[in-house]
Amino acid sequence: MTAFPSYVACVGLCAAACRCEGQNITNQWSIRTDSWSDSSPAVGRDGTIYFGTWGGDLWALDPHGARRWTFETGVEIRSSPAIGAQGTIYFGCRDRKLYALRPDGKRLWAFKTAGWVDSSPALAADGTIYFGSWDKDFYALNPDGSRKWQFQTRGGIVSSPAVGRDGTIYFGSHDAKLYALSPGGGKRWEFATGGPIVSSPALNQDQCLYVTSVDGFLYALNFDGTLRWALPTGGVTQSSPVVGEDGTIYLGVNQHMWAITPAGMRKWEQPAPTDDFFEASPLVLAGGTICHLARSGWMMAVATEEPAAKWIFWVAPQGYASPAIGPNGTIYTPSQFTSFSALNATVPLARTAWPKFRGNLRNTGNASDW
Repeated sequence: MTAFPSYVACVGLCAAACRCEGQNITNQWSIRTDSWSDSSPAVGRDGTIYFGTWGGDLWALDPHGARRWTFETGVEIRSSPAIGAQGTIYFGCRDRKLYALRPDGKRLWAFKTAGWVDSSPALAADGTIYFGSWDKDFYALNPDGSRKWQFQTRGGIVSSPAVGRDGTIYFGSHDAKLYALSPGGGKRWEFATGGPIVSSPALNQDQCLYVTSVDGFLYALNFDGTLRWALPTGGVTQSSPVVGEDGTIYLGVNQHMWAITPAGMRKWEQPAPTDDFFEASPLVLAGGTICHLARSGWMMAVATEEPAAKWIFWVAPQGYASPAIGPNGTIYTPSQFTSFSALNATVPLARTAWPKFRGNLRNTGNASDW
């Protein structure tokens, strides 16, 4: 494990040393991974942190930053891992496979598709694994790795699916449509947008879902597929929406972080610290705080009611990965500096319908999980 220096700066009215509610935000630890990462980490029930790298390795770290194991594929991993109820780790790879690993890092099985698997898997209550591929197909696999069914679209699928409380699966495609499928693979409905859908939908309990398109709109759809509202944002980044404690939607829109009311009105926006882009999804923290990360590597915590900075911390230049958070509030993030860092924040994730990318700590993409 190699340590790196911490870089701390304060802006505006932030207190010295970036204090947030009595905290002193510092870099708890960093390790060198020898390759950058666009894979959003998942955190297991025992605190193990899993993420993939462009070098083709799936990493498992303990909460103190020690490497437990790595699994080598040899090809880039952009998919974010998901952790099953029994600890199985699922992730996609650009070798066109979806992998299942045991908690000790040994391979259980690998399922071959005809295209890159950048889509992050979602896990159903019965153990079914859902994911998309650049081959334009959406797949459902049994827990043993056998194919349950597949559904064809007209475009590559990088959007990561979300599973509703009734088992319905929602995902977007490069064919500019948002699909809703039954657990048996039948199409319940489709909704056409004006451009490819590369972000992932967020589910707001039993009310509606939110998804963006590169047509520059954020859409709120009822669960029967009808449009509730559409908000023009002009956004083309891959940031996926998250849902706050009062139902406010938070979303990275190009070079700004937006807060949007449940009725579809912009509440506030905040520019990135260095006029940079937001590709990562923010974290909704308990107690009225949103934590977001720009590509320049600046991570900022702001109040939910207005974009007043609580603290700002420089990690390292980022790609597309969204940060993860441990049960005690520690924030984990990979970077394009071939490193992976833990920040000693202590505010845990808020218990909202969809407070982070993939919905929960284990990245299951399932509205019924926490």
